[in-house]
Amino acid sequence: MTARWANLLYGLVGRRRTQAANRQLGCVLAAVAGAINAGGFLAVHRYTSHMTGIVSSVADDLAIGSVAMAFAGVAALATFMAGAACTALLINWARRHKLHSKYALALMVEAALLLLFGLAGANLASLPHLLVPSTVLLLCFIMGLQNAIITKISDAEIRTTHMTGIATDIGIELGRLVYWNRNETANTVHFVKANRDKLFIHSAILASFFVGGVGGAMAFKAAGFAATVPIACTLAVLALPPILVDLQGRRFGRRSAPGR
Repeated sequence: MTARWANLLYGLVGRRRTQAANRQLGCVLAAVAGAINAGGFLAVHRYTSHMTGIVSSVADDLAIGSVAMAFAGVAALATFMAGAACTALLINWARRHKLHSKYALALMVEAALLLLFGLAGANLASLPHLLVPSTVLLLCFIMGLQNAIITKISDAEIRTTHMTGIATDIGIELGRLVYWNRNETANTVHFVKANRDKLFIHSAILASFFVGGVGGAMAFKAAGFAATVPIACTLAVLALPPILVDLQGRRFGRRSAPGR
């Protein structure tokens, strides 16, 4: 890895943040989430990032007396939250130790878990009653882990694993964009103006999620669970530069970012 690429990747995932880097990383992670969500559905016939749907299904299952399915939904919800908690633990631990890799650590964990998903998925047919539920929980954990990463990085400006809030914000800004401010007296009290910057980033996140979903579904259909390997490698490459900086700093007793 050249110094130029190391600097570029460090800027995306390192501890020193810019709004541009947050948004670029958000688009990358939205594409990853779309790919995992779509590929995971083809694997286990269930979306694993939509906690709204899972909570609703738990209520429905309890209403019709399907206790086992309700328990499965509760387990999925708890695993998603456990993934988010894992990210918070890693980030706060790394912050306490003043590490450059406070966000990269969770990304590297996600990369490792994706490889585990590919390994488990390739053997689903051998033990379906054990591996299918385990795979669903693993994917929920990964989604919670990833969503917490970008939430922490962007101070909750960006989410990448579910698009309901994103679509709502886009609709709000579109409503403001087409609003006709024709009354000058009213305009002095409340002038309606769209936040074009917010509209752009949310549209980019939604588009990235969609493109990632199409790509993930096609890759899974063509290559099966091996399609998780390039996704995991992408996350590992993103996470590696800040981790290497910390390892180098620990070795030589310093903590300087590349090119800084």
